[in-house]
Amino acid sequence: MEISTEQMEVKRATAKENYNVSGKRAAAIDAAPERLLVVSHVVHYEHAGRLYAYGAYAREIDIWADLFPKVVIAAPCRREVPPDDALAFTRRNISIDPIIETGGKTRGAKLRQVLLLPVLVWHLARSMRGADAIHVRFPANVGFLGVLLAPLFSPRRVAKYAGQWNGYAGERWVVRAQRALLRSRWWGAPVTVYGEWENEPEQIVPFFTSMMTGEQVERAAEVAAQKRLTTPLRVLFSGRLAPEKRVGALLDAVKIAVANGVELELSIVGDGTERAALESQAAQLGIEHRIRFIGALPFDESLRWNEWAHCLVLPSTNCEGWPKVVAEAMCYGSICIAVDHGQVAAMLQDRGIMLEHGTPVEIAAALQSIAARPEEFEAMRRAASIWACRYSLEGLRQALADLLSRRWNVSLKGN
Repeated sequence: MEISTEQMEVKRATAKENYNVSGKRAAAIDAAPERLLVVSHVVHYEHAGRLYAYGAYAREIDIWADLFPKVVIAAPCRREVPPDDALAFTRRNISIDPIIETGGKTRGAKLRQVLLLPVLVWHLARSMRGADAIHVRFPANVGFLGVLLAPLFSPRRVAKYAGQWNGYAGERWVVRAQRALLRSRWWGAPVTVYGEWENEPEQIVPFFTSMMTGEQVERAAEVAAQKRLTTPLRVLFSGRLAPEKRVGALLDAVKIAVANGVELELSIVGDGTERAALESQAAQLGIEHRIRFIGALPFDESLRWNEWAHCLVLPSTNCEGWPKVVAEAMCYGSICIAVDHGQVAAMLQDRGIMLEHGTPVEIAAALQSIAARPEEFEAMRRAASIWACRYSLEGLRQALADLLSRRWNVSLKGN
C-alpha cells in the first residue's frame, strides 16, 4: 500500500529529530502523557448511558483514545436522543466534561455568548489544569479560546484545523484570526491541516484522514473493481442539507441533464435545515420521481450508498478543507464531481471532474459526459479508487502516534 502524506512527513523528520545539533543521540524519551483533554465545539449527546456525537468525529476521537489512557472532552453536551447521523463512542476511556453551548447568528445569541465568556474561560482553564496534553479542534469559537489558554497549561499541545487552510471569499475575520494564532509562536505546537502549503512555519503539518477502517477500505476496493457505469446513471450527494452545500444547484443540474436526454437517479443522503425547501424545489422542477431523500444515516450505513452510486457530486464552493465524502466515494470507484477549491484539486487531479464555478449548467454537462461516454471514465474511476484506498483509520492512528511521539519526545503506540 502506498505511503500516505502524513506518514511521509513522519519519515522525513525522523532522522533529523533523532539527533541533536551536536550529532549525539537525542535525550531520553519522556513519560507518555496519561490524560488528554480535547477542546471541541461539536455537540455531544448523552443517551441511555452512552455518549454520542457526529459520526466521523466520533470515530476519529476513538482513534485518539487508543493513544492515551484517558481522554476527556470539553464540549457542549445535550441529554437527549442523538440525531440519526451520530455514533456512540466505542472506547471506554472517553468521558465528557460539558461546557456551555453558545453560538448563533441573532443579536441575542451573540450577546449571550459575550456574557458567558468569563464562565467558559474559567471552565476551560479548570479542565486544562488537570490535563497532561491538550488537543484543540478548529475552526470554532471555543477553539479560539483553547489556543489562547492551552500554552499556559501544557507544553504538549496539538491542534487540528479541519477547514480550508488557505481561506475563501467571504470568510469571517474570526476564522482568519484563528489561523494566524495557530501559525504564531504563542501556539508553538503541531497543527494538522489538510494540504501542503508553501511558506508555512514548521508547526503546520500536512495531514489527511479517513473515517473508513481497513476492512471498509478493502470492501470499497472490491466494489470498485466490479463497478460499471450503466444506465440510468446513479448520482449521489452525501452531506448536510445546508445553504453552503448548494444542493439546490444539483437539483437544477438534474433538471437540465434530464431535459437533454440523460437517464439518471439522484439519492440525497443527509438532513438539515434545507430539506423541506429542496423537496419543494424538486417538485416544482418536476423531477421528484427521480430523487430520493434518504435522510441522515449512521456512517456505516451511509457508506452503502457509495456501493450504489456511479458518481458523487459536491456542489459547495468553499469551506471544504478535505472533503471526506469525496475520498470515500473515490474508494468505491465513483466518479467525483466537485468545484475547484480547498484540497479538491489535489484529490481529483486526473482522478475526477473539477468544475470552475459549480453552476447547474457545469454540473449537468459533467453528468451528460459520463452518461454519454462511460467507457472513457473507467481509467479515471480505477485511479481514484487506488489513490483513495491509501487512507484508513488504522493509518491515522499510526500517523498520529508517530507525529506526537516525535514532537513531544514520548512514546505513543499506534498499533
